[in-house]
Amino acid sequence: MSRRVVISGLGVISPIGNDLSTFWNNLIAGKSGVGPVTQFDASDYSTRIAAEVKNFDPLDYMDRKEARRMDRFVQFAVAAARQALEHAGLDMNQVDANRVGVYIGSGIGGLTTWEEQYQVLLNRGPNRVSPFFIPMMISNMAAGQVSILTGAKGPNSTSVSACASGTHSIGDAFRIIQHGDADVMIAGGAEATIRPLAFAGFCAARAMSTRNDEPEKASRPFDKDRDGFVMGEGAGVLILEELEHAKKRGANIIAEIVGYGMSGDAYHVTSPAPEGEGAARSMAHAIQDAGLKPEDIDYINAHGTSTDLNDKFETMAIKKAFGDHAYKLAISSNKSMIGHLLGAAGGVEAVATAMTLKEQIIPPTINYETPDPECDLDYVPNEARRARIRAALSNSLGFGGHNATIVLKTYEDA
Repeated sequence: MSRRVVISGLGVISPIGNDLSTFWNNLIAGKSGVGPVTQFDASDYSTRIAAEVKNFDPLDYMDRKEARRMDRFVQFAVAAARQALEHAGLDMNQVDANRVGVYIGSGIGGLTTWEEQYQVLLNRGPNRVSPFFIPMMISNMAAGQVSILTGAKGPNSTSVSACASGTHSIGDAFRIIQHGDADVMIAGGAEATIRPLAFAGFCAARAMSTRNDEPEKASRPFDKDRDGFVMGEGAGVLILEELEHAKKRGANIIAEIVGYGMSGDAYHVTSPAPEGEGAARSMAHAIQDAGLKPEDIDYINAHGTSTDLNDKFETMAIKKAFGDHAYKLAISSNKSMIGHLLGAAGGVEAVATAMTLKEQIIPPTINYETPDPECDLDYVPNEARRARIRAALSNSLGFGGHNATIVLKTYEDA
């Protein structure tokens, strides 16, 4: 059995807005969310910039006691999930909660809690470590808390696949509905790792941009002068719903999810496979799963991290998967504005892709100033573009060689 799956609600916490409208308007306006790090003293780090979530108050979404028992990434997930449910007009009291599931990924999980409680252990001893340390820190607790606070009793899981976590979670949730194991899934990704330890690790790996004096220009996917990614944080959550279930309750259908592909590079812990071989297979599988041809795709929301190897090899992967049609595709990277949200990237970028289909506007790749001969496709540079978009891909490519692609298309009642 294969059932049609539509998107009926969207929620987002991001560096450029903590609600869908603000996020989308800033995205198509090309506004950068990158600035100096404020969450800790980064003066001794080679990278001192990040795309932080601003003016987030967890008490807008939960009570103070609940908030104290959640890591920041879980707070983001709960907030985005509640936004998405409201946007979908989905009242949990009017549906079968046993048929509503949750699938929210996180690449790293509760790093804030980990750091704080380790300091407690060192400075005050083991008896002072919080009994909530483990349930606050573990990556699955975003899905767990969303389930607890919404009453969703259906399939509940988490993907932890680095930067592909959000997209894997959405794709797996899509499969769950397709196969008849749930009617609704609350799916996406959440991350909050703008912390000293994460920064130290990525700085040691020389993976992040050091354009500290021009933070808004630091994330520049596919540009010849890119020098690394910019870390971001936030959450993106979608309400996926079986088509007849959505129609029966009069839901406002935003887009349809029609395909899911994934692959493994089997190559290296951080570097993508040469020429993007694994990413190309992920895209090809997703297109085949959707029952489409490469030429049916009009737009790709690229992984586009602003790192040397990713952008070059993702470009090669697109050429491998699409052939001559690669040069007719519109491609852009949300990360040019919101940074790299790691495990939340796929969730937030899926929200953006759904809005791109709904509004028929492609967000730009900002900071594209100097063309790279090895990145020679159409990256929708610097300004949003109105275009006819029938189907779109969203790519996520994670450390460890984890590749995930979902295919969204405009909804047609046929």
